Amino acid sequence: MRTFTMEWWKHIWRGTLSKEKTNNKQDASREQDVKHGHRQGHGDGQNVHHHSHDGHSSGHGHDGHHHIHHHGNGRGVHHHSHDHGHSHHGHHHHAPNNKAGLIIALTITSGIMILEFVGGLVTNSLALLSDSGHMLSDAAALALSLVAMWFAARPASPNKTYGFYRFEILAALLNGVTLFIIAGFIIAEAVKRFQEPPTVASGSMMIIASIGLLANLASAWFLMRKSDVKGNLNVRSAYLHVLGDALGSVGAIIAGLLMMLFSWYIADPIISVVVALLILKSAWGVLKSTVHILMEGTPPTVQVEEVKAALENIEGVKDVHDLHVWTITSGLDSLTCHMLIDDGADSQSILQQAVKRLEERFKLQHTTIQVEKSQLQHPELKV
Repeated sequence: MRTFTMEWWKHIWRGTLSKEKTNNKQDASREQDVKHGHRQGHGDGQNVHHHSHDGHSSGHGHDGHHHIHHHGNGRGVHHHSHDHGHSHHGHHHHAPNNKAGLIIALTITSGIMILEFVGGLVTNSLALLSDSGHMLSDAAALALSLVAMWFAARPASPNKTYGFYRFEILAALLNGVTLFIIAGFIIAEAVKRFQEPPTVASGSMMIIASIGLLANLASAWFLMRKSDVKGNLNVRSAYLHVLGDALGSVGAIIAGLLMMLFSWYIADPIISVVVALLILKSAWGVLKSTVHILMEGTPPTVQVEEVKAALENIEGVKDVHDLHVWTITSGLDSLTCHMLIDDGADSQSILQQAVKRLEERFKLQHTTIQVEKSQLQHPELKV
């Protein structure tokens, strides 16, 4: 058994090193592509377009202004110009392995959910039943995450110019709400059991909980190795669900051990409450992040004051106003602003500097900048 375990860990280690080498090569290739894209933009100016017009239908009384819309997808840079009726094309910003990690986690979670539910009924353990209930919500959350990715991959349409990227945020929000509901049910049932703790088959309970723990750790490992747990809010929500399951299994093992050694059957509802509180903590983090995005809040990685200062430090820029930075979905932030420049300044040069600075310093690749000169007049902006 020891020899088999050592060989298994060696296999995992070799696979990890191989994957890291592959990732390093891919990263280097992407950097070369991006650099090539920048050379194109600075060499022939084809990546930047501008137009002037009189009497915009949006109510601006323009003598003429320049407008740029810039998209980046990590494999180069793409610019296109357009009027104020923005049409956003369906760029895909999601790592291709997110789906694989979720499918593996869903398969493992569903199997262990059935095992713990049956085991909870047989052993009369609330800790197991609550963990299986949590896994039921997890299986639904993982399935919903996969559906969300499918929706996000659909192209934009005239009436949904951002496409379906926000569906992922809605899925994460639903996951967080579900965690709150499940935790509430666990606490309510635990309160009932405090009065008359039932006898629990602790030995069988510990065996089943141990299997569940190993399965949960495997699911978490696959999500971490194959998915963007840190950058994708929807995947992070699913990952927290899996960690909550692992905590539930640990709690069930501890409760089973206490009941086996000391016949302390009240440990079952106590551990269940502790696990429920930990679940609530994770759920609050997910809800806070999703609501912030839905309220068009500034991404936590971006400081608006720093962005404004960076743009105003460009030679020829007099003022930056109507600056907004928000998140469309995980990994896809957007920026719009008005930039007042000197009348004699080269608008194309300033635009190119602004786009490059926003991308390199703040990782903002989806930007819309309206360049204005002193002759331009527009109504007072409400936001």
